[in-house]
Amino acid sequence: MDYKDLANLIFPNVKDASYYEEKYPERKLKEGAMVVRFAPSPTGFVHIGGIYTSVICSKLAKQTDGVFILRIEDTDQKREVENGVVGIIDALKKFNLNPDEGMINEEDSKGAYGPYKQSQRKEIYQAFAKRLIEEKKAYPCFCTAEDLDEMRQKQESAKVRPGYYGAWAACRNLGLDEIEKRIKNGEEYIIRFRSPGNEERKIKHHDVIKGNIDFPENDQDIVIIKSDGLPTYHFAHVVDDYLMRTTHVIRGDEWLSSLPVHLQLFQALGIKPPKYAHIAPIMKEEDGAKRKLSKRKDPEAAVEFYAKEGIPSDAAKEYLLNIANSNFEMWRKQNKTASIDDFELQLNKMSISGALFDMVKLLDISKTVISRYSKEEVYDAAYTWATEYDEDLKKLLEDNKEYSLKVLGIERGNEKPRKDIAKWSDLKDNIEYMYDDRFLNKPHTYEYQNINDKEEIKKVISTYLEKYFDLSDDKQTWFDKIKDLSEELGYAREVKEYKQNPEKYKGHVGDVSTVIRIALTGRANTPDMYEIMKVLGEDSIKTRLEKAIK
Repeated sequence: MDYKDLANLIFPNVKDASYYEEKYPERKLKEGAMVVRFAPSPTGFVHIGGIYTSVICSKLAKQTDGVFILRIEDTDQKREVENGVVGIIDALKKFNLNPDEGMINEEDSKGAYGPYKQSQRKEIYQAFAKRLIEEKKAYPCFCTAEDLDEMRQKQESAKVRPGYYGAWAACRNLGLDEIEKRIKNGEEYIIRFRSPGNEERKIKHHDVIKGNIDFPENDQDIVIIKSDGLPTYHFAHVVDDYLMRTTHVIRGDEWLSSLPVHLQLFQALGIKPPKYAHIAPIMKEEDGAKRKLSKRKDPEAAVEFYAKEGIPSDAAKEYLLNIANSNFEMWRKQNKTASIDDFELQLNKMSISGALFDMVKLLDISKTVISRYSKEEVYDAAYTWATEYDEDLKKLLEDNKEYSLKVLGIERGNEKPRKDIAKWSDLKDNIEYMYDDRFLNKPHTYEYQNINDKEEIKKVISTYLEKYFDLSDDKQTWFDKIKDLSEELGYAREVKEYKQNPEKYKGHVGDVSTVIRIALTGRANTPDMYEIMKVLGEDSIKTRLEKAIK
């Protein structure tokens, strides 16, 4: 018996690896096109770090006319959750991340390099494991869990490095006759890689993000095929990225320590490895120290958080690009209305250490993104969100669609549009005062500002109604009348006049306009008052001002 016979004994009905190499040829893409993949496990909710990776992958594929793949790595089936694949697909959809190839539901996929779910590729991995066995680069291991536990205890007692390597690799040098006999006797076994490494030697590698790094060589005889016939992550990833013709493996830097194993497997298979880019994790500051954003501790780690809050996906993507490349912020200032598709992301400009997650910055970006929406876009996005998360807002928008569009159009499309909405969960509070059936039927405590004497407030409002209110005025005439009203009641027409001679006046025009603003809306800070009045209409304005007087 030789190693080819052993390979046929273990994998009798498996095609030769060359079959799959021909089936999945080199892609016909232009030079420089990047083939990248997001390869999550369906073991729980999608972390924002996964979306971060996907944003980077999608962006690089798009800007190089490459391919973005969604591959599901489900070889650890004990940890898999129900509908885990659909959860991943839905999470990407919520962020408008649309892979060119990959899974489209729990079982089906699109693209010519599939299947894109590892549990559906069992025979492919076995073909390459068979090749390694034929070449004496892999072997069956019959060690039981008890054997391995006993070995670990001996290693601990001897104070040596733990693992299955060198003299500790008990099945590494079994004779072919003994292996044949044990397999035919029905003993359970796994397939291990026969590492050619020496831990005392170093390997040098260039990571696209982290630059030049070196590691000790891998000398562990890692498991490549488990007893259920499925591969481990290490082996599956190497075979998949080879056959899917991945050019760049972009993944979290928790995988950096596995790189010596992966490079060794590529070498053993005679395959040129893809380029690797290890992304630093998104961090959070706590008690003066940095830690990784945690699924357990931080609600913002879950993709569902962004959906529930109503943070638009394009705002979140813009924020993640801000984290990814420090030059994005300057680019955005210089290209205020450009699509993020126009920004060129560069892996070598990514931070080596983890960026801090900043909710204030995210919401600030979100305000700017929403400020660029048309009133129709705001209405549609808010209505879609409300359909799932806020029945009351849905009803408000639905029952008053034409009026709501006017409300949402206030200060929109200007050179300096309103920036008071950061997320759809804020919208109701931002616009509810514009609806008479809600505003007039609520008891109000008007929190007036500098002018807070009741009689003075009544005089400001009633004089405005009697002498100065005319909804047909243009904006300049309207504001000039507010100045006239101010002057009549003893207030400075201009703020600077008041600042120069404060003892001469009761206050200034801003104080007077604030009284009218609060009387009309119940709040001191609103978008443009003139535009609000145009939308409210004459009857509503008179009713509101008369209510405030009372």
